[in-house]
This record gives sequence, structure tokens and C-alpha cells, in this order.
Amino acid sequence: QLQFVESGGGSVQPGGSLQLSCSVSGEALNYYSLAWFRQTPGKEREELACISSVDRNTYYGDSVKGRFTISRDNVRNRLSLQMNSLKPEDTAVYSCHTFAFGRNFWGRGTQVTVSS
Repeated sequence: QLQFVESGGGSVQPGGSLQLSCSVSGEALNYYSLAWFRQTPGKEREELACISSVDRNTYYGDSVKGRFTISRDNVRNRLSLQMNSLKPEDTAVYSCHTFAFGRNFWGRGTQVTVSS
């Protein structure tokens, strides 16, 4: 079934940018909404952005609205997250997600650290 592998995380200074990618294998992406989440120790997992399958409508959480952009490439089976104006509070493990075949699918995540 679906397998997600995230990449692109790293360390960046406040105000910097990173682009995360999520490569998907196992199924074509065309029919699934996809999302990015993040989690820090001791906090609940936070949904950051979501993009629908066909019409590509997007949703952003308040904490990232105007700074992050979600996109998808259904041909390359890839989900991306462009992150600009990063803040220390954006430090977290970022994971991609979908709900399909009656269950949740998650990647292992990629660490993003924002620090001066």
C-alpha cells in the first residue's frame, strides 16, 4: 500500500526557508487528499496544511498561513511544503499523511530545527 518518505529537513536560522518533499510509493496519488503535520515532544500533532486530490483546494493552519505553501505533483507522486519566514517555534518533526483504504498513512518524518 502507500508508503511515504519525507526529505528536505535540516537546520536553518530564523527567517530562513526550507522545502520539504514527500515521495509516495505504492499507489497513485490522484485520488487522495494529502496533508503535512508536525509534532514536537509533549505536544499534540498539529495539522499544518492539506491539499485535495482533484481540484487541489488547500487548507492552512493559522500558525503557518501566509508562510507555508503546500503543493502536489500527481505525475511524480510527490507532495511538497515550501516553508518561508521560519520561526524557532516551527522546530518539529514534519510528516506527510493521508487517509486511504480506511486507515491513516504516515511517513517517518523529517526534522526541522530553526535556531540562531
